[in-house]
Formats: sequence, C-alpha cells, structure tokens
Amino acid sequence: MATSKSKQPVDTNTEEKIRKAARVVFHKKGFAATRTRDIAEEANINLALLNYYFRSKEKLFELIMLETIATFLQNMGTIFNDENTTLAKKIELVAEKYIDQLIAEPEMPIFVMSEVRSNGGKILEKLPVVNSVMQSAFIKQYKQAVANGEIAVANPLHFVMNIMGLVVFPFVNSPLIKKAGKVSDAQFTQLMKERKKLVPVWIQAMLKAG
Repeated sequence: MATSKSKQPVDTNTEEKIRKAARVVFHKKGFAATRTRDIAEEANINLALLNYYFRSKEKLFELIMLETIATFLQNMGTIFNDENTTLAKKIELVAEKYIDQLIAEPEMPIFVMSEVRSNGGKILEKLPVVNSVMQSAFIKQYKQAVANGEIAVANPLHFVMNIMGLVVFPFVNSPLIKKAGKVSDAQFTQLMKERKKLVPVWIQAMLKAG
C-alpha cells in the first residue's frame, strides 16, 4: 500500500542562506525593486526552493525588515539600559557601536529610513525596544544631569536625534562626500573611524551649550 509522503524537513543551512541573500538584496534595492528571483540568484539556489522555504516576498521582507531594525536598535537598547556606565560612557559607546555597524553594513540606514517611511507603523509596533528607550537608565541619568545643571538641553530626544544624525548622515550621503572630498572608499572608512572619537566630543559640547 502506498504511503503519503512526509513533508521535507527544514534545512536550517538553506534557510539561513536565503535570509542572508534576502538581506543583501533588500538592503540594496528595497522592497519594490526586488524580485524573488534576485534573492534566489544571490543565494545561488533555484526559485522553487526559495518559494518552498518562504511562500511570499512580503513575508520574507517583513522578516528581514524586523531583523534589520532590531539589529539597528539593539545596540542602543543594551547601552541605554546599562546602569553601570556613566552618561558620558554611554555616548561614547553609542557612537562607537553604530559607526562600526554601519561600516560593516553601509546600506542599512537608507534601507531602514526608506522602508520605515513607507510602512513603518506596523513594523515598529512589533519592536518593544522602541518603547523602552524613554524608560531606560540613560534617560534617568540624563534627567539627573539636567537637574544638576550639567546639561543645558532638557529634552533627551535632542540627544537621540543629534547623535543619530552625526553617525548616520555621512553613510546616507557617502557618494556625495566621497565625490566632493575626493576620497576613496578606504579613506571614507578611515574618516568614519575617526568620528568614533569626535562625535562624543561634539555631542557633549552641544548638550552643555544648549
């Protein structure tokens, strides 16, 4: 008597290969311009196999989007909630970790910004770290520093916006910076490494000057 075929077991290596390929392609092209065939080619697998593991481009994109934003925010959440580091040290660590992350994945900020603007509401609702920032140890330290007269800028959101701008903006505009400054990719990376020391100095000066 014939037996029914069991479902093919999930190959975690193939699944991870697809996820890595999707991350590369989505980061470069965004959702609209990406075809599932592009991801299959990047992963060096056939399209049928990709469709077996991930039934639609939409589901795969949501997974990659959540992973990307979570990774982008995770460093900040970890640093902000460490009660054993000073406010000054947190500023240094945020600059250092984010610049290192963006050197490794320079396409990430444009991808995150464009896709969040397009359909960020539903995605951000699934990331509790977004809501935890304002209840973090960093915010408590920041408010105490304001009360002590050590910081003149009362609203901590200005800090968040300033440091993200100083860290992310050069990567978003790297083609213009490289062209205008006549710098190579290697020279640009060196400039970004230098900013790991410079950004905390600028932030501290801005907070005190407010």
